[in-house]
Amino acid sequence: MTQQEQMARWRLILGSETQESFTAMGGGGLSQEELLMDGALAAIYGGPDESFSSGRGAGKGPSSPRISQWLGDLRALFDPEIVALVQNDAIERKGLKQLLLEPELLENLEPDLNMASTLLMLKDQIPKKSKESARRYIKRIVEQINKLLDSDLRRAVTAALNRRAHSPLPSASAIDFPYTIRHNLRNYNKELKTIVPERVWFFDRSSRVNRWNVVLDIDQSGSMGQSILYSSVMACILASMSAVETKVVAFDTQIMDLTPLCADPVDLLFGFQMGGGTDIAKSIAYCQGLIETPARTLFFLISDLDEGGNRAALLRRLEEMKASGVTVIVLLAIADGGRPYYDAQTAQRIAAMDIPCFACAPEKLPVLLERALKGMSLDDLIKEGRPKQ
Repeated sequence: MTQQEQMARWRLILGSETQESFTAMGGGGLSQEELLMDGALAAIYGGPDESFSSGRGAGKGPSSPRISQWLGDLRALFDPEIVALVQNDAIERKGLKQLLLEPELLENLEPDLNMASTLLMLKDQIPKKSKESARRYIKRIVEQINKLLDSDLRRAVTAALNRRAHSPLPSASAIDFPYTIRHNLRNYNKELKTIVPERVWFFDRSSRVNRWNVVLDIDQSGSMGQSILYSSVMACILASMSAVETKVVAFDTQIMDLTPLCADPVDLLFGFQMGGGTDIAKSIAYCQGLIETPARTLFFLISDLDEGGNRAALLRRLEEMKASGVTVIVLLAIADGGRPYYDAQTAQRIAAMDIPCFACAPEKLPVLLERALKGMSLDDLIKEGRPKQ
């Protein structure tokens, strides 16, 4: 270790108030990564004016620190042993200890997306006696999102069914009325003044050949808390429908296939390991291996696009996927009350490839899904949330 590296390490240990002294001793300034480390540590060990708001995308909530991005930065910058130590100090010093140790406090908290994101990131630190309360709190958030999305998502998928495929299985909601009427015109009853159908045709919602495949590739880095909540509920709703086959992949620098957890959105949410680095290209490569019928596959990349791996490979793989016939859509991270949060340069490169790349308000996800499955234009949605070029 060089003298400059030693001085930088001591500067990080002693804090920003010692910067002038180290400069006087010939110490150079901190690198960009070291400045991020300095901010992450100052949020816990700094003076009374320091707060979690020093991290990118962070701020203060009405009742608790908004620390999701801080936790993500922490996990990306330090080894797991140091992360665990600093997280425990954060719980002790920043008022989260009582929240995590007292289940009744969680029971009385109003549902809040930011708090839910924080709980998911701290789930490994939640003591056993509070875990069930934390799950119930997350479930209340899930139920709210479910009320927003469930019926509209189901209607969107139903409306986008393949109108050419029919099934012998009766289901009133799946009757193909135009087709049935056309093929029963000869059965018009003059006395009843109506058609008495000899046979009724139904749309086939269960045929594996005609089913759409929906792949959700979800970034689980620290800034993704709200997007993960909405994406998980959306995934579980889709997974419960026979008209589509849904796969859910989570990634940071590692990849986790969470599809088996789609039966329960709370279980799915607790399956995410929020925070850490990001290798988007690696995850897209994995998802390419899940695609069997490109022309009937809808691929969502849900990310802030802050690529820590190979950005050129990320762009190349998205282009390959699109060229194979897959419908590719990139949904940018949503944070801080609905504001898009993303790497602008990468987003612009993707948009330039004629791949829809924009932030979508949660309540418009059903409209997005229906149009995508029907192959319709997304222009008006893109105008609202697409990065400026």
